[in-house]
Amino acid sequence: LLGHTTALSGNLAAYGNIAAGMESYFGYVNENGGIGGLPIELISKDDAYVATQTIELVDELLQSDKPFAIETLGSPNTLAVYDTMNENCVPHPLAMTGHPAWGDPEGHPWTTGNQMSYATEAILWGSWIKANLADDLPVTVAGLVMDNDFGLAYEDGMETYAEENPDVVAEFIPVRHDPAAPTVTNEMTTIASEDPDVFIYMTAGNPCLLAVEESARSGLKESASVIFAPSVCKDTTSFFEPAGDAGDGFYIVGGGLKTCTDPQYRDEPYYKFTQETLEADGLDWAGQGNFCTGFNLFAWPYVEALRIANDLDGGLTRTNLMLALRAMDVQAPFMIDGISYGMSGNDDAYLIEGSDIAQYDAANASWTQIGDVVDLNGSSPNCQWSDTGC
Repeated sequence: LLGHTTALSGNLAAYGNIAAGMESYFGYVNENGGIGGLPIELISKDDAYVATQTIELVDELLQSDKPFAIETLGSPNTLAVYDTMNENCVPHPLAMTGHPAWGDPEGHPWTTGNQMSYATEAILWGSWIKANLADDLPVTVAGLVMDNDFGLAYEDGMETYAEENPDVVAEFIPVRHDPAAPTVTNEMTTIASEDPDVFIYMTAGNPCLLAVEESARSGLKESASVIFAPSVCKDTTSFFEPAGDAGDGFYIVGGGLKTCTDPQYRDEPYYKFTQETLEADGLDWAGQGNFCTGFNLFAWPYVEALRIANDLDGGLTRTNLMLALRAMDVQAPFMIDGISYGMSGNDDAYLIEGSDIAQYDAANASWTQIGDVVDLNGSSPNCQWSDTGC
């Protein structure tokens, strides 16, 4: 293929807006000279969040389209193909998942993540509980867990924290739900019956909204001292506004990301640029926050890495792309001030290791930051993943 080609394999039925947002940013870059004069071409494939389909699609891409790089969405889907990507020495950058397994620069040097690790997020949940519920310790924590590699990574992180900090968490009660089920009512009823002090939903996609709604219906919102949403459910337009006041007061370890649907960021120059570019492509960023997620969190750093790679000796090669990613240390415009964005070779394999902690304000459809941001840059240990964890 002429030019520079990247491929995206993901559940377009649920996250097609991410791909559309990426394509919008790539289009802007192409209109302004591309990367060293080469255009970026995005090929999107829908694996319906089924790992076996991810394997088939990646094999098809490798054999027929021969892309420069392949991005994947979803923990089970990425785990299913990251051995193949590394065996073929094809860049597998910025996986759209915070599974800790992407922090393995020695065993899987061609794969990187982007988001804050779910293991780091679990530590921050526990740290907040210890600092803010001191008079009630130890507490009972319940989790609504998506029953796949994504949710189980969260579950493993919280179980590890609970085992290491019995003075903070007396009991952790995970209740798993089928990712394909249309409701989580039964699971939420079970959780409510346990009367936990803290409830954390460890899920993604539409179940994020369902968890908010069911927290109110089951009485859990009134009985629990604290409810945490996961970082992947931060978008207000998709996961909170449709639930009205049900999510008011929920907390989040947000992963340090600004969301352009949040009113507090809409007037920033970079977000004005984001909005105008998406609107010019006919994309409703105000109604669907994932357009902005694709534009910023996934397209922007990918383009920056390509630009850096193009300036290295040898120009734009797959090896230089990975070198650029693992040496990246930038001020990302979509990150909250005070949180680092970068890696350091084989020593630090996670781009984002800090977070804001915020509380949802339903009246303003916005997150209100609580206290200072936490920047743990360089402190998350690398992870050689196995069935028993890192």
